[in-house]
Amino acid sequence: MTRVSCPVLRSRLRTADEAAALIGPGDNVGMSGFTGAGYPKAVPTALARRITAAHERGEDFRIGLWTGASTAPEADGVLAQAHGIGTRLPYNSDPTLRALINAGEVDYVDTHLSHSAPQMWFGFYGRLNVAVVEVTAALPDGLLVPSSSVGNNKTWLDQADAVILEVNHWQPREFEGFHDVYYGTALPPHRRPLQLVDPMERIGEPYLRVDPQKVVAVVETDAPDRNAAFDAPGEESRAIAAHLLDFLRHEVAAGRMPPQLLPLQSGVGNVANAVLAGLDGSEFTGLTAYTEVLQDAMLDLLDSGTLRAASATSFGLSDTGVRRFMENIDSYKGRILLRSEEISNHPELVRRLGVIAMNGMIEADIYGNVNSTHLMGSAIMNGIGGSGDFARNAYLNFFLSPSTAKGGAISTIVPMVSHVDHTEHDVHVVVTEQGLADLRGLSPTDRADRIIARCAHPDFRDRLADYLARAKASRPTARHTPHLLHEALSWHQRYLDAGRM
Repeated sequence: MTRVSCPVLRSRLRTADEAAALIGPGDNVGMSGFTGAGYPKAVPTALARRITAAHERGEDFRIGLWTGASTAPEADGVLAQAHGIGTRLPYNSDPTLRALINAGEVDYVDTHLSHSAPQMWFGFYGRLNVAVVEVTAALPDGLLVPSSSVGNNKTWLDQADAVILEVNHWQPREFEGFHDVYYGTALPPHRRPLQLVDPMERIGEPYLRVDPQKVVAVVETDAPDRNAAFDAPGEESRAIAAHLLDFLRHEVAAGRMPPQLLPLQSGVGNVANAVLAGLDGSEFTGLTAYTEVLQDAMLDLLDSGTLRAASATSFGLSDTGVRRFMENIDSYKGRILLRSEEISNHPELVRRLGVIAMNGMIEADIYGNVNSTHLMGSAIMNGIGGSGDFARNAYLNFFLSPSTAKGGAISTIVPMVSHVDHTEHDVHVVVTEQGLADLRGLSPTDRADRIIARCAHPDFRDRLADYLARAKASRPTARHTPHLLHEALSWHQRYLDAGRM
């Protein structure tokens, strides 16, 4: 049975191949999708076939691909394999696409997620030719029920010259009512304050809007999201979680936050999942989340009552988590709210709500600068995502990582990071399995002493302390943030040359 109840939209029903034929070489295409949820399932694959055929004829066919965040093999993956992407923003995690970006074949615009939709609207990225957006249903009046992510879909639908909808029957029809899409944004100087003072307050409407006359094709699908499995928390992840939870207890005891804490934001990954799992076994209850992605651990927290409610822009569940959510979907209505990412990540709201931000990192240096995007300074891993949106504006932020990588060959605490995403001015707390360094209110050299003593692995701690001591002694009139410039990145070079820092 069709979920396309609007007569105008029903008249535009097409196959995926027919829809893909409406996308041309050089088009900028805004696709739905955020962390493997809510991305189009059929049109990207059909478009990849079309691009491959064009290349076999000797024709150049590449598109600019804009999304909410990462998508899945059926979107980023197939288009990358077809060498069909010329420009990509604002975030990716596909290994094939990553290799093409690092080879220089794809121009990658790594953008703060809260910036991507507004900057597109401002005209910074050029014209958006086509939007390809997955929804759950199209109602008789033309309103659209969003699916498992919202991301930048509102902006893509508003700004695109032409729209292709994928109506996915796999997405639960009960999703209607889970979303809050804000339509009050405006261009400067006409912007107004966002009237949201609680994570679960509604400031928008439960539907996406689209001009039916812009819809050139509607494709019905029945295909699952790409669901990410998470490893059970290991010893290092559990140690990081324990340090962080003890620190939160300390902050409550000091009167710096209430017993129910403040709204939580958690990045994606096994360490973040371990921190959330640790909360579930703690004394904390009645918590809220104001975050990007809802992982399995947040469902655990909701089910146990540790978490009262959660606002996000997307799901990021395992197969088991998806089944649990769908089997109990009615129990989550009113406790889970999905918003556009320009609202879920909005600096004004993050600061007003006093969010506690917890994000992973690739490395931190002794002064507290954090690299969350680049390997050895040059090769992109995934992107900055929303970590900067939250960290810069959070009441309290944590950057989390094991103290070593590659079997102990790499120290994640280094003299100088090889790439800076979060400056020392923005980083509050660094946590590894070795310990936790609270950097608030400290001078640079005091931060360095604390990070080395509490976060560095013992195999590297003495060398870091020696570097700091020699840097202090080398230039008596430059001791505010002392460095030995000829050595500052030598650890990274040593790894590239010899395979070990």
